[in-house]
Amino acid sequence: MARGDGSVVPTDPQTMAVVKKKTQSSRSWILFDATGQGSLLDVDKYAIMHRVHIHARDLRILDPLLSYPSTILGREKAIVLNLEHIKAIITAEEVLLRDPTDENVIPVVEELQRRLPQLSATGLQQQGDGKEYLGGQNDAEAAEEDESPFEFRALEVALEAICSFLAARTTELEMAAYPALDELTSKISSRNLDRVRKLKSAMTRLTARVQKVRDELEQLLDDDDDMADLYLSRKAGSASPVSGSGAANWFAASPTIGSKISRASRASLATVRLDENDVEELEMLLEAYFSEIDHTLNKLTTLREYIDDTEDYINIQLDNHRNQLIQLELFLSSGTVCLSFYSLVAAIFGMNIPYTWNENHGYMFKWVCKLLLFMHAHVCSHICCCKILDLIL
Repeated sequence: MARGDGSVVPTDPQTMAVVKKKTQSSRSWILFDATGQGSLLDVDKYAIMHRVHIHARDLRILDPLLSYPSTILGREKAIVLNLEHIKAIITAEEVLLRDPTDENVIPVVEELQRRLPQLSATGLQQQGDGKEYLGGQNDAEAAEEDESPFEFRALEVALEAICSFLAARTTELEMAAYPALDELTSKISSRNLDRVRKLKSAMTRLTARVQKVRDELEQLLDDDDDMADLYLSRKAGSASPVSGSGAANWFAASPTIGSKISRASRASLATVRLDENDVEELEMLLEAYFSEIDHTLNKLTTLREYIDDTEDYINIQLDNHRNQLIQLELFLSSGTVCLSFYSLVAAIFGMNIPYTWNENHGYMFKWVCKLLLFMHAHVCSHICCCKILDLIL
């Protein structure tokens, strides 16, 4: 490598590899502004912390090398979002998304590019002509869906993406699990058992992931203070001075307040006040995706119950086969006992030991043979009757 003064600096391959890794790491963020324009950031973590005003422990949650559960944190000027592969920092004016080249994050990038420009156009129109917006009831009704704050629109994209992702993984697991379970019930083999074991392990891991996202949304819904911390536009507006015409401009520029003003056009602008405890808009947003993620969890619960029922059915089948083997063993043991009587007779009369009762008592051999035949027939008939009763029952 040549310098400007003509001197040559040796190139170290290891140094170049380190520089390349640093460059790739620094370009792992993409920035979306209010117009939906995305740009890669060539900055380090300290610049990110200074830009969005968060601590290092919050940024560490988004590190892909560290394993942190799904989390939604509300800070003074940002929302730290860690939902599986979606790791983002949302402010009142921009969105920072990590690893934009990941195959699971690319749909989120495309969705932000598609939805943010359309939504921000309405916001810019409100800022440019606030008085006309106050007087235009039809415009307010037409843009009712676009009145949410910027941070809520970005949060909705992330929640929709993670719910759709987990629902798709659940559907794929169901399509693979149900046929495998049905095949296992029809034919119990080592191959089918190993296949079901792998599917059950995958279901357990997926259930834990879905459960964590559901618990995080439920925790937010149960705490109004945590939901109030996510109103970044409201906190930014409260920090700025509001008086006279400045109040009118800020109220008209705020999407949340703009919707209230449009629905109450007869009221005076001076009487409109910001209720910091009003979290109804965010609560409705979270409840919608909480219901969706809860439905996904219910599907996994149903699949787990189906697996448990299949295991119980297989255990019943194995117990039945085990009982049949026990019956076969008992039948063979009874046959061995019956044959041992003949061996006993042959052993008694085949010995070369003189007995006094053996002389002039030849009829004893006939009576012993008849008695043994009678006992053999009785035992065999008893075994056959037991076998027939087992087949009938």
